[in-house]
Amino acid sequence: MTTRVLPAVSDPDAARAMVTLLSQLPGCEPLGPVPDSTALLDTLAAQAHETVADLPEVVVIHERMGPLPALELIREVALRFPAVGVVLASADPTPRLYSAAMEAGARGLVGLPLSYDELAARITAAGQWAAGMRRHLGVGDAMTSGPGARMVTVAGAKGGVGTSLLACQLALAARAGGPGDRRVLLVDLDLLCGDLGSFFDVQFRRSVADLSGIADITPQVLAEAVFPHETGLSLLIAPAEGERGEDVSDTTVRQLLNAVRSRYDVVIADCGSHLSGATAAAVEASDTALLVTTPDVISVRAVNRMVRMWDRLQIRKAEETLTVVNRLGRGSHIQPQLISRITGTRVARSVIPAAFRELQEAMDAGRIQDLDHRGSVRRAMWALAAEIGISAPDAAPASGRRKAKR
Repeated sequence: MTTRVLPAVSDPDAARAMVTLLSQLPGCEPLGPVPDSTALLDTLAAQAHETVADLPEVVVIHERMGPLPALELIREVALRFPAVGVVLASADPTPRLYSAAMEAGARGLVGLPLSYDELAARITAAGQWAAGMRRHLGVGDAMTSGPGARMVTVAGAKGGVGTSLLACQLALAARAGGPGDRRVLLVDLDLLCGDLGSFFDVQFRRSVADLSGIADITPQVLAEAVFPHETGLSLLIAPAEGERGEDVSDTTVRQLLNAVRSRYDVVIADCGSHLSGATAAAVEASDTALLVTTPDVISVRAVNRMVRMWDRLQIRKAEETLTVVNRLGRGSHIQPQLISRITGTRVARSVIPAAFRELQEAMDAGRIQDLDHRGSVRRAMWALAAEIGISAPDAAPASGRRKAKR
């Protein structure tokens, strides 16, 4: 998604410097700067007169803009053009000014002189907010697909139903079933007992817990926490010490998702079977929410329990959830159609058969990427990836023989 940014700067030299820096940001299209508050409001009004979709996603207002004071100008823009994200640029970005700017309607505060990382973070956050607002208002076809990466969450109705295995294979399918430069991130949000690292035999000093408490997750901070795997996937694993998972709040997850959506094409999050503030935030923000179950009474009851809880907490409605049936055998008495009727959810057409022997070698070796591409389990999971739109139906099998440790 391209984020159009309109600089509002009175000083010509400062305007040129801002436009130059904005042009270096990925996915950013700087527009011609406006010199004062009157020109800014007139420009926005003229664009809104045509269609709201013609408005820039972000406006950057310099603190010395006149004749209207910066905070009053922010308030005016926020009231008249609610689908535009406003960022204030100030040489004194104090907490007091930040609070005043937020109360006026700004979506961010950036310090002067401008820095690449800080400006990129503020523009990305404001642009995503504007895209979400326009999607809510039903404005523009380009907004309906959402900003940045396609995000899929995989949750289990209960423990042991195959959630992590499915998340791994969906990520591998997304990587193989797209352009060669497609960026895919696999995140382990099963924070207390996540084992995605074990599936890929990855030992890494960083985890998602290292991002907790960081107010601004910059590209450099994110790169330090992500493990680049030999398959081409980027892995953000759960902490080795499960108790550290309690430090990851819903705020941390929202900040993380805002940061990764602009840097990756597909994000797959393993949410485990335990509902927490962090996993609730991920499921709520996802484009597609998968709920994995096995065809037995206990698991189907767990699906019912989970979707009812999601609905009560206003996380996601049952009809917006896609249930995936794993380990379906010829003798299974509970069929996918019955699960759909019982739970009120949609059931994926791609069901995963019970074929334990196909999994054993790859899982014991910690090389889930080597799962036999001719096997029924792997083919069913990759077919599911194509069904939900993150992979091409004829995706080539992943391969690789080096051991991934760092």
